[in-house]
Amino acid sequence: MKYYATRLVRSLLTLIIVVTIVFLLMRLMPVEGYFGTSFDKLDEAQIEAKLQNLGLLDPWYIQLKNFYGGLLKGDLGKSITYRPRVDITKILGDKLITSLRFGLASLTVSLLVGLSLGVLMARHKGKFWDKFGTCYVVGANAVPAVIYYLLIQVFFTDIFNLPLLYERSDPKSWILPVICLSLVNIAYYAMWIRRYMVDELNKDYVRLARAKGLKSKEIMVRHVMRNAFVPMAQYLPASILYTVSGSIYVESLFSIPGTGGLLVTAIQRQDNTLVQALVLLYSSIGIVGLLLGDILMATFDPRIKLGSEGGAR
Repeated sequence: MKYYATRLVRSLLTLIIVVTIVFLLMRLMPVEGYFGTSFDKLDEAQIEAKLQNLGLLDPWYIQLKNFYGGLLKGDLGKSITYRPRVDITKILGDKLITSLRFGLASLTVSLLVGLSLGVLMARHKGKFWDKFGTCYVVGANAVPAVIYYLLIQVFFTDIFNLPLLYERSDPKSWILPVICLSLVNIAYYAMWIRRYMVDELNKDYVRLARAKGLKSKEIMVRHVMRNAFVPMAQYLPASILYTVSGSIYVESLFSIPGTGGLLVTAIQRQDNTLVQALVLLYSSIGIVGLLLGDILMATFDPRIKLGSEGGAR
């Protein structure tokens, strides 16, 4: 419990520092951004009235106090420029659900295909499946994702008669974005599960199990895969949580109304409240993902004692 309490306090402090820095940096940006193209048409009185209405003429510590006061009440504020006067929770809620659906679909495909491919590569080291998987891993990491995203969109649309862009009412329009989102993760999972399994296969306990006559399948399933999965377990929560953040390029390419690219758009439009909410969201995702990763790793391997020296990150 002491370990979890310490991690929780550290996480909250990190979160407060990150959000406060971003909050202050946004206040250093020029005020023209709050008005867009209408800035030149406004006189000084109108500009000052709007800034006053937004609370941007208050001292920075008053603005910061108001922000954290609202946050404690669950109020993230209203959008300034992206969708003026619309609650941030409503903006994020709609987009998060869309990104989450695509992210979870791609994560499921990535885990199923990636882990299966990695197991095949480890079991057939130096043979066809190992060479095939290695080529795939190298290709997926060496070729810029933008290139094969475009090739998939252009050619698969014609060959398999699939929609070019996302349509909420058409399930077939999910296929190409999910494939694009899965390709790199498949390579990642395949590469690491192969590596950990090959390491495990060379350990003494596997040789002992073989010498005792245990079947190869039993050794792989009950011992090798279980031990190989432990190092990967710490990354799974973060992978699942990061699916919420969406993909900037894939969502733009297939016109998916998700959260991908929303942070960039919010910064460009100088929407302070939306930027603060997104930074808070992404920072929380990263911190919670690391904490859950430690817990999951300790769950899979009871030998790992969280809180002991060298037992956690």
